[in-house]
This record gives sequence, C-alpha cells and structure tokens, in this order.
Amino acid sequence: MGKAYPTVSEEYKKAVEKCRRKLRGVIAEKNCAPIVVRLAWHSAGTFDVKTKTGGPFGTIKHAQELAHGANNGLDIAVRLLEPIEKQFPILSYADFVQLAGVVAVEVTGGPEIPFHPGREDKPEPPPEGRLPDATKGADHLRDVFGHMGLGDKEIVALSGAHTLGRCHKERSGFEGPWTANPLVFDNSYFTELITGEKAGLLQLPTDKVLVEDPSFRPYVEKYAKDEDAFFADYTEAHLNLSELGFADA
Repeated sequence: MGKAYPTVSEEYKKAVEKCRRKLRGVIAEKNCAPIVVRLAWHSAGTFDVKTKTGGPFGTIKHAQELAHGANNGLDIAVRLLEPIEKQFPILSYADFVQLAGVVAVEVTGGPEIPFHPGREDKPEPPPEGRLPDATKGADHLRDVFGHMGLGDKEIVALSGAHTLGRCHKERSGFEGPWTANPLVFDNSYFTELITGEKAGLLQLPTDKVLVEDPSFRPYVEKYAKDEDAFFADYTEAHLNLSELGFADA
C-alpha cells in the first residue's frame, strides 16, 4: 500500500531544510541525540492501528502526555528543542519532532532516514500505557508493537536505537549505557547482546529477550554481523514508525 503524502508549500519545504540545519547544530553541540530520538519515538509509538488514535501528531508537547510514566525526562528534550521550534512557527510540532528524530540518528553516524512533511497537530493526547515497559518480556513487546502494526523485524531493528544513550535511575529505575560509545549510532547494541553482560553496560529484560526469543534472535545475530543490514532495516522501521497513521493511502 503506497503512501499519499500531503502537499506542502515551497515556503514550508524551505523551513524544513533550514530547521534541519539548525537541529544538526544544536543536537551535536548539546550531545542530546539519544533523548531526541526517544522523544520522536515515544511521540509516534502511541499509535493504535485499530482505533487510529495516538501517533506522531505533536501531542507529546502537552503536559498531560509528558506526565506519562514512560515519558519521564522527556520534558528536558522539549525544553532543549524549544528555541529552534520557536524559529519555525510555520512547522507543525508533529513534523518538528519527527524531523528532530531523523536528524539525531544522522548526526551520530546513523543512516539517513527519509522525511516527509505534512503531519497535522492533534489536540488530544493518547491514553497512557501504549509504550513498552522495559521490565517485561516478548509477549509484551509483540503486544505493544502489534498495536502499532509493527512485527518482529521492526521490534528488533528499532531496539537497535539503544545503541544511543543510557538509562537514568531517576527516570526509568535503571542506570547506565547499553554500549561503550552511547553517542555513536552503530550496531554495537547487537554485538553487546550477543557477547553477553559486561560490567558497566546495561541489558534490560526487554533487551535480553531479543536474544532469548527464537524469532527475535536471528535478527540480532544478523545485525551484529552486518551493520549495513541493520542500517537498512532500521531506516525502514524508523520511517514506518515516524509515519504511523500519517498519509495512509
């Protein structure tokens, strides 16, 4: 099924490109790529394929949604990006957040993810409880991603974004980075999963299950061996995530 993207004005397209440049500078300077990816991800990941509610439509800016347990600390990302957002009033917040997410992956050495503008901001935040709980297992992951219309390959590929960043005790109850270089987007999340637990590096229950589950594990092994394969599948999965409920033909 193809996508029918809305048409945006030339002025809007120019604003997107200018905003992209500004985002590159700020995300690189502030070393905030991990939390920006998380903001984009948590904004989009609330989509429910059955009810067509939630998704990447700018509602994450609302205090009500930022107060959801899974979004602890994301108010920091909203504040960090606010000075840039204010420079581009023409852009919807929905587009702005998803653009920031693809820029954050790119500036840390990850793949270039296509970006299509035209998302409209919606007024109603989704109900709480649609995002993954790091303490749970495979059935939970399949349930959460299934609501988004995503399958096993996307679950594993998107989990690879944990190559960026770290957990903070005060936000999630967990502490530490997943990889030795948490500001570099590469396949080291998967190589660490395959080689087992190491002192100082984090593996959450939802990470370990990727190795333990017989359907998830082949993807982990493939991505650990072949970074290009990971980048290709991650690009497709991130693009799908950023466009959930958007431009469906």
